[in-house]
Amino acid sequence: MGNMDQVGHTLEDFAAKCHDFIKAEPGPAGRKKVCELLSKVLADEQFVARYVDPNKEERHILYQDPEFGFCILAHNYEGPKESSPHDHGPSWAIYGQARGETAMNDWSLLEKPTEQVAGKVKHVRTYKLTPGVAHLYNEGDLHSPSRAASTKLIRIEGTDMTKVKRMKFEAV
Repeated sequence: MGNMDQVGHTLEDFAAKCHDFIKAEPGPAGRKKVCELLSKVLADEQFVARYVDPNKEERHILYQDPEFGFCILAHNYEGPKESSPHDHGPSWAIYGQARGETAMNDWSLLEKPTEQVAGKVKHVRTYKLTPGVAHLYNEGDLHSPSRAASTKLIRIEGTDMTKVKRMKFEAV
């Protein structure tokens, strides 16, 4: 093995480092460090084989931080899928590609959504998330993943998104 950074990450160690980065710098700066660390962890074949590959569920929480509430999840997405533009409400998220490829779209907000009416968004760019690539989406960052085949990801959410009401957005 070459680089010592690549060797032997554990979930416990990874979660503890994420916690420390967020505690030291609670905003986007700390999350950027978490994102960079996630890229290194995704390059660790043993880590991916141990925590991501065996996961058969679409969404599996590997760790939830008791102090800050962020979640580290393994995702197993079967087959092709196109998602609509979304943000993470009051939260942030980091997408880390472990297997397969995701085409990610970024969107700009033209009109805010309400409870009744979907927000209006305009397409900005499309880029590829390939194994080892991690990308940070801060509060209000609009994006939509698309995949041509099955993928596996490690995603980190600022909070458990299953408990958050989401607004709808439509492309114009």
